[in-house]
Amino acid sequence: MEKIFDELIDSFIKNKVGIAENFLTIELSNHLKENLLRLFKNKKLTAAGIGNQKLVDHDKFIRSDQIYWLDRKNDNPHENAFFDLMDLFVAYLNETCYTGITGYEFHYTLYEKGAFYLKHLDQFRNNDSRKYSIVMYLNTSWNINDGGELCIHHPKRLQLISPNEGKSVFFKSDELVHEVLLTHQQRLSITGWLKVD
Repeated sequence: MEKIFDELIDSFIKNKVGIAENFLTIELSNHLKENLLRLFKNKKLTAAGIGNQKLVDHDKFIRSDQIYWLDRKNDNPHENAFFDLMDLFVAYLNETCYTGITGYEFHYTLYEKGAFYLKHLDQFRNNDSRKYSIVMYLNTSWNINDGGELCIHHPKRLQLISPNEGKSVFFKSDELVHEVLLTHQQRLSITGWLKVD
């Protein structure tokens, strides 16, 4: 895994946005996708809010995705395999880049056709514990006409990233404004933040 971790970290250092194409194996990605779709079918997802627990707001004119928080207490073997992977990545990141990450949080994210998330930063105004954002995509056979790109707003350019299965994207939570463009197909991912509490 170190080669893939290095791919993500090195591209982040070079471009402020790290991208690794095979951070999640196809097998793990498929299992996580099945979990997410099962939760969606059973109406376990909730409308995503804006802000943290103290200042949460649900505004579908800003974002219209649905989420479900991952937790080891769920005792799902595939989610636990995902957490094991993230533990390895955080340990490697701390060892090689001295980031001091002490925790993380992740949720499944589902955008139905016609959903989006307008421009935003991932760090809260009243809490700066989120240091890095990381997104892992679970979409098979995604093509350019499906929309739903992650649009990163760099100072002098826009970077469009398609949400293809297995791809991971990594950037500082307080640095780059970004948005999820209108999706024309159901769009699935795991979204999370590496934190210093």
